Amino acid sequence: MSRTLQLTEQLISRHSVTPEDAGCQDILAARLAPLGFECETIISGPDHFRVTNLWAKFRGFGPAAPAGRAPSAPDLIAPRTLVFAGHTDVVPTGPLEQWTSPPFTPSHRDGVLYGRGAADMKTSIAAMVVAVEEFLAANPQPNLSIAFLITSDEEGPSVDGTAVVVQQLKARGEPLDYCIVGEPTSVDRLGDMIKNGRRGTLSGKLSVKGVQGHIAYPHLADNPVHRFAPALAELVATEWDQGNEFFPATSWQVSNVHGGTGASNIIPGELVVDFNFRFSTESTAEGLKSRLEAILQSHRLDYELKWTLGGQPFLTTPGELVQAVSDSIKAETGIQTELSTTGGTSDGRFIASICPQLIEFGPINASIHKIDENVRVATLDPLKNIYRGVLERLAAL
Repeated sequence: MSRTLQLTEQLISRHSVTPEDAGCQDILAARLAPLGFECETIISGPDHFRVTNLWAKFRGFGPAAPAGRAPSAPDLIAPRTLVFAGHTDVVPTGPLEQWTSPPFTPSHRDGVLYGRGAADMKTSIAAMVVAVEEFLAANPQPNLSIAFLITSDEEGPSVDGTAVVVQQLKARGEPLDYCIVGEPTSVDRLGDMIKNGRRGTLSGKLSVKGVQGHIAYPHLADNPVHRFAPALAELVATEWDQGNEFFPATSWQVSNVHGGTGASNIIPGELVVDFNFRFSTESTAEGLKSRLEAILQSHRLDYELKWTLGGQPFLTTPGELVQAVSDSIKAETGIQTELSTTGGTSDGRFIASICPQLIEFGPINASIHKIDENVRVATLDPLKNIYRGVLERLAAL
């Protein structure tokens, strides 16, 4: 059994349904501390939703002074930092009777490892740790600092996890240069896609006011559904932006509509509409808010609107990190990876605020959150090798 597979199975065996870590981070810290990592556990959240976060840092060695010369100021410049980020929490299992094998008992069938978190994302974390172990064994004094930011609150509200650690790092002035988030980004083959950005998410709950009344006497009522219909048509037809070479155009979508009491003879007094923007870097949250409210006001609606900003968009344009990951994937698999910004949100949205170069890369994502979640065993060590290749390439810069 490879060391990557062994650690993956250890992590899968822990019942770490969000926000529980179930000792996963203790396993990781026990592997990292002997390598010279300073490991810090950060607990956050209320008593009923305790979140465990691990921040572990190995401080690299700056450029060596030339032979015969004492170190000077340039020699003491701190090396750049690569952060491996991920989460030990997993989504609930769903009906246990529908699993072919118990979700927290690692099981093998036809070269496939089954278990909750196999793809999202305990395999990535195991591969990252083993990659670092191998890298430091070969490079005990690298010109690169390495860190791990691991949370148990990614599959939940994402309030007391990575966001809290990022705020603490920002307050400390902790420099981060590169970050790899181990999200399962591959589609058909390991390495065929990495995420170099994500769209922002902005949600709204709109309440359009009317006057309730008998449906046979519409002149004595004011139907908010009818009032809102023209505004809805305009919102649907609006082009918010055209996107760019990395992002599709911003999308506005309605997710829920509710009006009425359930009776068929009552005009409702209120219409409630839930909607969401998934927006590119061509738009801002404030700009979208302003434009939408201008449309509502142009239709003279009596309304209330509450906004929730779930995350800002972020983008890493091709540079040192993208090149290192792409080259490492090509060397290990022969694949020329595709850059993509599709999909939902990740904790990358928090880290990107303090880290200029961030990508997401991990195993095939076809089974994530499903019954019988799985990963092909043959991809575990290649994933580890890719992460190690990134370390080697960045340390050589």
